[in-house]
Amino acid sequence: MQLDDLGFADDLALLSQTQQQMQEKITNVAAASAAVRLNIHEGQSKILRYNTACTNPVTIDGEDLEDVK
Repeated sequence: MQLDDLGFADDLALLSQTQQQMQEKITNVAAASAAVRLNIHEGQSKILRYNTACTNPVTIDGEDLEDVK
C-alpha cells in the first residue's frame, strides 16, 4: 500500500517521490481549489524534503514555497 496524500481538518499534506510529481500535485490542488473559490495561502504552505539532493523550487502561481527542515 502506498500513501499519497494526508488530509486534516483544513490542511493537506501531499507526498511525492520527485520534485516534478510534487509540482504537478500542487498545481492540480490549486486549480481544483480555485474552481470552488478556495485559495491556497502561499505564506502558510511549506515544503519538507526528505532524502533528496533536489533543491528545485516548488511554486504556486509563480511564488516559491518555503523549504523547512
